[in-house]
Amino acid sequence: MDPVNQSAQISSSGFADGHNSAAKESKLSVKDLIHWRDPKKSGVVFGLSMLMLLSLAAFSIISVVSYLLLALLCVTITFRIYKSVVQAVQKSSEGHPFKSLIDKDVSIPPETFRKHVDASLTYINRALKQMSRLFLVEDLVDSLKLAVVMWLLTYVGAVFNGITILILADILLFAVPPIYEKNKTQIDQYIDVARTQINTTIAKLQEKLPGAMKRSKTE
Repeated sequence: MDPVNQSAQISSSGFADGHNSAAKESKLSVKDLIHWRDPKKSGVVFGLSMLMLLSLAAFSIISVVSYLLLALLCVTITFRIYKSVVQAVQKSSEGHPFKSLIDKDVSIPPETFRKHVDASLTYINRALKQMSRLFLVEDLVDSLKLAVVMWLLTYVGAVFNGITILILADILLFAVPPIYEKNKTQIDQYIDVARTQINTTIAKLQEKLPGAMKRSKTE
């Protein structure tokens, strides 16, 4: 084989492998964060998310957004003035310190926008169909399950507000995965026992409720 072609194939395959590995890392980034693969990155993300939620709990969303944008403006303006002074003292012509970012294209391609809209539309239509099925009582058991969940959520809403629930969810998101990973066998056993009991209870209810025969035939 020609050495030039062989080198080109090696470089192209290396580029493809690097691209695939980068794509794989980007797909696994969220999983890696909540499993604390990199404690520093996970700590930063967890700290920033908690800071944001606690800020929203103490202030309005307009105030939080305004303070964040004001802080960002203070940093960029200060850096711009600092670089201008340094260039004036050193008599250099480096130009605008953010020129590379200003020249960068930040527009969203129409194809990407349409792709995300189509994907969102699929989930929206699926959710609307499911809501129609539940609220119009196509299956009595499933509608009763939803009613029980909504009834329980009324008690949750009486104790916690939305921000408090988000704070608890954020804590659980970063706390549960590593705990589950360390005690996977024991937790799976308890989950299997609970799932078996729930399925048994639901099966007994389905035998007594009207519409159960129709559902069993459909399945």
